[in-house]
Amino acid sequence: MKILIKILAVGCLLLSGSALIAQGMDDISQKVEALLSKMTLEEKVGQMNQYNGFWDATGPAPEEGLAALKYEHLRKGLVGSMLNVRGVEQVREVQRIAVEEARLGIPLIIGFDVIHGYKTISPIPLAEAASWDLQAIRRSAEIAAAEASAAGINWTFAPMVDIGRDARWGRVMEGGGEDPFLGSRIADARVKGFQGEDLSSPATIAACAKHFAGYGFAEAGRDYNTVDFGTSTLRNVVLPPFKAAADAGAATFMNAFNILNGIPATGDAFLQRDILKGEWGYTGFVVSDWGSLKEMVSHGYAEDVAHAAELAANAGSDMDMESYGYVSHLAGLVREGKVEEAHVDDAVRRILRVKFELGLFDDPYRYCDAEREATVIGSEEHLEGVLDMARKSIVLLKNEGGLLPLPKDGKRIALIGELAAEKNSPLGSWRLAADDNSAVSVLEGMQAYGGNDLVYEKGVKVIDGRQHFVFETHINTTDTAGMAAAVAAAKSADIAVLVLGEPGFLSGEGRSRTDLGLPGLQQQLLEAVFAANPNVVLVLNNGRPLALPWAADHIPAILEGWQLGTQAGHAIAQALYGDHNPSGKLPMTFPRSVGQVPIYYNHMRTGRPEMPTPDEVFWSHYIDERNSPLFPFGHGLSYTTFEYSGLKLSSGQLKPGGYLTATVEVSNTGGVAGREVVQLYIHDHYASVARPVKELKGFELVYLEPGEKKTITFKLDEALLSFYTARGVWAAEPGTFTVMAGGSSETSLSATFELTGPKR
Repeated sequence: MKILIKILAVGCLLLSGSALIAQGMDDISQKVEALLSKMTLEEKVGQMNQYNGFWDATGPAPEEGLAALKYEHLRKGLVGSMLNVRGVEQVREVQRIAVEEARLGIPLIIGFDVIHGYKTISPIPLAEAASWDLQAIRRSAEIAAAEASAAGINWTFAPMVDIGRDARWGRVMEGGGEDPFLGSRIADARVKGFQGEDLSSPATIAACAKHFAGYGFAEAGRDYNTVDFGTSTLRNVVLPPFKAAADAGAATFMNAFNILNGIPATGDAFLQRDILKGEWGYTGFVVSDWGSLKEMVSHGYAEDVAHAAELAANAGSDMDMESYGYVSHLAGLVREGKVEEAHVDDAVRRILRVKFELGLFDDPYRYCDAEREATVIGSEEHLEGVLDMARKSIVLLKNEGGLLPLPKDGKRIALIGELAAEKNSPLGSWRLAADDNSAVSVLEGMQAYGGNDLVYEKGVKVIDGRQHFVFETHINTTDTAGMAAAVAAAKSADIAVLVLGEPGFLSGEGRSRTDLGLPGLQQQLLEAVFAANPNVVLVLNNGRPLALPWAADHIPAILEGWQLGTQAGHAIAQALYGDHNPSGKLPMTFPRSVGQVPIYYNHMRTGRPEMPTPDEVFWSHYIDERNSPLFPFGHGLSYTTFEYSGLKLSSGQLKPGGYLTATVEVSNTGGVAGREVVQLYIHDHYASVARPVKELKGFELVYLEPGEKKTITFKLDEALLSFYTARGVWAAEPGTFTVMAGGSSETSLSATFELTGPKR
């Protein structure tokens, strides 16, 4: 009864004011203003305060320490959001306290890192990006939203839309790869998948585009490190996926840990007020990353936490995650005149708007349905959905001699590698709600095919006994027990399948690496097995591009199996045996050596891009390695073959305001049906700002039966050719453009046209 009375009281507040009633109360903005007018300064600041879950909400209230203080703040309406509270029972109780015991009864927004699934885990986002299948990626986010919302959660800290060019940075596993065009399309798909068509639906959750901005450019690939790049890179590479997320309606943004131009992102008014809320007209709210407000003190940008709160609030950071800066200091800063109350009001308006859009004022418990929690999470429909996503994420990197697909009967197959039997690592990093060891292993997936004599040997341990599951991973570099048995199994087999790579927590936040090879003794195992039996299939389980030049030179078949989530083993087995024909394409370049990184396809030309003469040394190159990648962006093979021909433009000129079309013929010249990702690239020959050697500007997935041919058409207009020019505007500048089409970024088909208009 008390809860009902409190909800009715809040409703009365929203309906007060004859002027507002006259203007119509169906408008969320008017409801927000009505509530804002009733709030004290402290209650406003409370909406800008987010706390981590700090006690068992269904148990006794904490009596002392920080937990007791947080609990008291919750009761007083000084908490706007909580994160890492999950499960209907827990969420219902914290929501009850906020709604029943606080003066205004403003409901909480409940956040959680739902990165690639809640309980049913999809492939890591980088793997999903390898599918280039926007519908499947959106469906994956829908599944994650359905399960998270069934557990009481209504806000995810995803998608991460940072462009990543450096595989040393562990968080590349969390994003869409190196390309701003592909990254923008994926950002759009993920936001719409999480949020659906109606954010108030109890099966959807608010998205959060992160990390604004530049975090993916951490120097040396070292997490949390500074970043340093110019305006052209910011505007043309870093920001487009964020703009796509904003245009898709992302309810929230998260700022970044890093410094850019000497200013930590949390205190950067240029990013948050000028670009996001100004140029882009963004109406959602911005949350800090965990503790990033107080970390401005460590950066040397703020004197203390109070000063950091002042800088962040003035810069446009609307909610403080776990720094205690706003709740402790912001009201005082307003009274001292250091922060305008208008800034506080703007932040609170944005936060309340999202809560209204989520339907929390209509029903604070709309995400607290125990029956739905019991039936939705882990459903067969969701398992089938993540299996489909996993299959589409697999990339066939190499297949000499047609070693794949494997025969389904009559062969002796040695399956080797500790990761082949792993049921935890395939879940990858950022799978906080998943049950441990809940993934289908590759061993289990292959055992479902009973026609061959399958023998399993672990080989060498990847992780030694000192591993702390989440926070510390110790790689085995000394224990070779199991090597001999694995080699013997391979020697007596027709084919050896090795599953090697990174354990699930060797990538992700805080997992930067300086060595991109196979960790520990796995390279030694691979070479020993190959010496015993050259018919080797290497299946990679990894969260980032790896540098594997020996494997690329020697191993006949390499399948990129990433960390594919709950159904990983079934997806990989189906690809190995040919029940799924791989169609994935790399969203990130694989280097030959860690010394090449950052390496990416859409680089700039240098003044000395090519060798002038055969014996010339003074050009842009290495003296100990080729410039070219091991596997380029967009690369991915199939069990069939595709042939490209007849690239044609509808005109040799593109006039301002018009468009032209590029058509290319794609034929399936192999013996089985397959799906191909047809890719379109352009090169702007000269401009006011130097342009990359090529840029992805279109792609289309096409399914072809053997012998079938289709014509794929792309539309080219000024919007597609536009970039952030030296004049500080988005525009397409007249000049010469080359169009390229093919199955990877190393396509050779090309045609040229002129964009007409006055020259600069």
